[in-house]
Amino acid sequence: LERHATHTSFIRDAIIGLADGLTVPFAVTAGLSSIGSTKLVILGGIAELIAGSLSMGLGAFLATVTDAHHFRIEEARERRQIVDTPELEGEILIGLLSKYELSREETLPILENFTRNPESRIKFMMDFELKLECPTWSRPWVSAITMGPAYLIGQYSLLQTKLKINKPIGGLIPMIPYFVTAHLNTTLLVSIGITGVMLVIFGYAKPVIIGVNRYSALCGSLETFLVGAVAAGASYGIVKAVNIGVK
Repeated sequence: LERHATHTSFIRDAIIGLADGLTVPFAVTAGLSSIGSTKLVILGGIAELIAGSLSMGLGAFLATVTDAHHFRIEEARERRQIVDTPELEGEILIGLLSKYELSREETLPILENFTRNPESRIKFMMDFELKLECPTWSRPWVSAITMGPAYLIGQYSLLQTKLKINKPIGGLIPMIPYFVTAHLNTTLLVSIGITGVMLVIFGYAKPVIIGVNRYSALCGSLETFLVGAVAAGASYGIVKAVNIGVK
């Protein structure tokens, strides 16, 4: 049997959390490095990690709750329209199925069947007309628990073995050099190198997870690296300019 990717919402939340967990702390630490204080980089980076993780989790929860509320409103509206304007809803159904090259004559038996089974008709219209998925009660919590920790934790890396760290360190990856190196310029370069490698690895793994070919994975790797580089460069330049202006 052909297998298709499942749990797409979970994968989406994890990818968003992981991508932000690598890119944002990298951009923040690079920007703060322009001020010239290692202590400020460490404190600012840790504060950003904690606040960012909480914000991502809360945002995912609220967004999913809003989706569930939207689904219920649209379902109730569809239910009323089937009762109040059955002829119009029938024409909408015929027009919808015509996109799949079904003629009016071929659609009428389907419409008659839906007339006898209004709940099936409502489900069909929610799926194909409005393209809304019925959320489960646990979806907001799963989304929050997935995206928030994914932002903080990130992904495992080869550095874990080299540094003898037994826990995931994704969001901490850009900050590791600041804990072990005193010279700020050297630390920034090491952080750029480490995070660049991790962005390339993550950018390659992300498409592979959803089943695309290697060429697309390589393009995704380059795309992720460029996004991280642009974010870090912009952050560094803006903070440095503001710091000069304040002085």
